[in-house]
Amino acid sequence: MRRIDTLDDIAEGLSELIGTHPELAAIAERAGPLPLRRSEPGFASLASIVVSQQVSRASADSMWRRLNELVQPLTPVTYLAAGEDIWRAAGLSRAKQATLERISRAILAGGLDLAALTEVPIQDAIEQMTRVKGIGPWTAEVYLLFSAGHADVFPSGDVALQHAYAHAYGESARPDSKSLRAFAERWSPWRGVAARLLWAYYAATRGRDGTPVA
Repeated sequence: MRRIDTLDDIAEGLSELIGTHPELAAIAERAGPLPLRRSEPGFASLASIVVSQQVSRASADSMWRRLNELVQPLTPVTYLAAGEDIWRAAGLSRAKQATLERISRAILAGGLDLAALTEVPIQDAIEQMTRVKGIGPWTAEVYLLFSAGHADVFPSGDVALQHAYAHAYGESARPDSKSLRAFAERWSPWRGVAARLLWAYYAATRGRDGTPVA
């Protein structure tokens, strides 16, 4: 099972991708260096992804900063102990509050081992994560890519990836998740590097960072 743990891993994956898909060379030239953006697997990294769901980067950064100021250290135990008043003060919506509460309880009950997902086949890991209400495929895939280090994950439901693909390949409209997922299969086993490439391309062409993690 391929992993992305270092910038050398990204360089290897990008070299293989360009070797088999030469059109990516021009995209890579425009995108510039690809960042690693790896975080330690666990509750805090998954919580940061939940916070970033369906909000702007600025809003996500603000909520994440307030949550970490109010709940220290941020763990399943301290999150549950903080309670609704603190969650609300951090700016979390009711949906985000509930999702993080369910994740916390699942971890403490032994039903969700986030660290172990680093060694679990991707589809099995996604199935385990999405059993928790509030964790959808996008959240699971972003966690597996940036926290668990899986190399062959492509969050096709990500709007920035969809826009980047459409611009890079001259499409008039961005594809839906299903269509982009099917197209991205050609980039296996380095779909995680292809995703980083398109996020970097999005930043270069749109002037703003669309990557869902800091």
